[in-house]
Amino acid sequence: MPHQLDEILAQVPFFGGMGQEEITLIAGCGRNVHFDAGETIFRQGDAADNFFVVRHGTVAIGNFVPPRGELVIETLEAGDLLGWSWLFPPYRSHFDARALTSVRATQFDGACLRDKCAADPAFGYELMSRFAQILIERLQWTRLRLLDIYGDGR
Repeated sequence: MPHQLDEILAQVPFFGGMGQEEITLIAGCGRNVHFDAGETIFRQGDAADNFFVVRHGTVAIGNFVPPRGELVIETLEAGDLLGWSWLFPPYRSHFDARALTSVRATQFDGACLRDKCAADPAFGYELMSRFAQILIERLQWTRLRLLDIYGDGR
């Protein structure tokens, strides 16, 4: 019988098409967590040793920009992934993340997953390819958001 976390992950689009063995490998590094509305999940510069799958609620990703205050770059909801800095040394967060509402998520230990990726290069390639797609989408979204904020200078 599948582990409950396996069943949860199988419903997340990011993991769609992965085999049960890969889902089980990933689930072995995960645990369920909760954040209250307004709670900081991580801050820019913090150690980035995990990532999250948002299962319920809304998370703001951004930075504090003097004198503007908090600049929200993106808002994540159920099914979205939060955090990619665990992939690259020096493993430090590049943005702030804050729960806008009560958030339930699954948190994954980055070191645990990096070890599993190193032990099984095919699994590692599959996981990194999926994260690369997320990074491309986020970079494009950030670029569009910055154009919206700063305009073309005219």
